[in-house]
Amino acid sequence: MTHPHTRTYWLEHAWLGTHVEPGVALDVADGRIAAVRTDVTGPPPGAEVLRGLTVPGLADAHSHAFHRALRGTVQVGSGTFWTWREVMYATADRLTPDSYHELARAVYAEMALAGVTAVGEFHYVHHAPGGTPYADPNAMGEALLAAAADAGIRITLLDTCYLSAGFGRPPNTHQRRFSDGSADAWAQRCSALRERDHARIGAAIHSVRAVPADQLETVARWAQERRAPLHVHLSEQTAENDACLAAHGRTPTRLLADHGVLGPRTTGVHNTHLTDEDIALIGGSGTGTCMCPTTERDLADGIGPAAALQRAGSPLSLGSDSHAVIDLLEEARAMELDERLRTRTRGHWTAAALLRAATADGHAALGWADAGTLEHGALADFTTIALDSVRTAGPPPRLGTETAVFAATAADVRHTVVGGRHVVRDGAHTLVPDVPRALARAVDALRA
Repeated sequence: MTHPHTRTYWLEHAWLGTHVEPGVALDVADGRIAAVRTDVTGPPPGAEVLRGLTVPGLADAHSHAFHRALRGTVQVGSGTFWTWREVMYATADRLTPDSYHELARAVYAEMALAGVTAVGEFHYVHHAPGGTPYADPNAMGEALLAAAADAGIRITLLDTCYLSAGFGRPPNTHQRRFSDGSADAWAQRCSALRERDHARIGAAIHSVRAVPADQLETVARWAQERRAPLHVHLSEQTAENDACLAAHGRTPTRLLADHGVLGPRTTGVHNTHLTDEDIALIGGSGTGTCMCPTTERDLADGIGPAAALQRAGSPLSLGSDSHAVIDLLEEARAMELDERLRTRTRGHWTAAALLRAATADGHAALGWADAGTLEHGALADFTTIALDSVRTAGPPPRLGTETAVFAATAADVRHTVVGGRHVVRDGAHTLVPDVPRALARAVDALRA
C-alpha cells in the first residue's frame, strides 16, 4: 500500500541495472524512490505513465558551462587545443555573474532535455576581469548554483584552484580572473560556499601546470576534510606531460600521487596520455577517470586508455566537457567505439557497463552516491528514452539497453524526472519554456 503523499510512476520498460524489465511501478515519496514494483502489467490508477525505456538519470561529470557559447565557432578552420584555448579565453573574458547565470541556466536546461539529472561543473571563472573579486567573492559560483536550480537539475560545483599559466609562470591576462593568488586564499573563498538540497560543493585542481606542486596538498586536504569530490584535468595533452617532466622530473600522475591528490574521492578528467606506471597509480589508488570523448575528439586530444584504467581499478564516468554536443548516450558509445578503432576489436564494454558509467558511477564521482539507480531509497531521478523513434524503432524492448546506448541520441529523451518532479515532459522543459531561444539569447549576449 502506498503512502497518501506518494506519487507513482509506471514505467513501460525499465533498466534495473542488469536487465530491462517490462511493467515497473516506482512509488516516490519526499523525492526518493519508496518502492520498486515489478510485474505491473498496466498503469495503476493515477500513475504517471512513462512509455519507452526508463533508466536512472544521467550524470554529466565534467562540464564547463560557458564553453557552450563556443559551439560552431571553434569548428571553423583548423588549429590545436592551444589555439582553441585562446578563443575560449576571449569568451571567458566577457562573462559576468548575470550573463553566466543566463547561459548556464539554458545549458543546464539543454542537459535536462538530454536526460541529465546531475552535472559536475568544473568552475574556475571566479573573479572580475583583471582578477578583482566581486563584492560577493563567490558571485560566479552562486550564479551557477542558481542556474542549476532554475533548470531543475542537481549540481556539484567543483570549485577550481587555478593559480599559474604554467610551471613557474604567473597567470596571464586572461587567467587573472581565475586566480585567488594562493591555494590558502582559494580555500578561504570556497569555504564560504554552502550546500543545499540540489547542490553539493567539491574541489578541483585545474591541472598540474595551473597549481604549483607545493600547493597541491592544500587543495587535497580541503577536499579530504570535507569528504568532498576532488577533480583534476590530467594528462590531456602531451605538452603538459613534457613540461611536467622538465620541471619536476616526473609525470603529472606521479606528481599528484606524491602530493596526496590521488584516492577514491578523486577523479582525473581525460587521463589521456599515461604511462603504464601512471595507470597503475590511478587504478591502485581507486582514483576515478572521467572520459569526455566528444571533446577529446573535437580537440584532437587522443584516445585515452579507458579500458586499461578500469582493469587497473579506476571507476569510469563520462562528461560533455566543452559541450561540442550535450549527449551522454553519445559519450557512452564513443568510449566503446573509440576503443574499437584503437584496438580493432569489438566489445570492450557491455551496453549495461557503459550506461553504468553514465549513471551510478558518474553520480558517485560527483558525491551523489544515493543517485544513479532505480532502487528503494535512491533519489527519484530518472529519464525515459523513446523506443519508437526513427533511431530506436525495431529492436525488441529486451534489447533496450543496447538500443539506447548504441542507437539513441539526446533527441530521443522523452521525460526527465528529478526528485520525483517532471523537469522534462514529452520532450519539453517544464521550467524553461523555450530552451533554444534561451541558449541563442545567452550566447548572443556574450558576442555583443
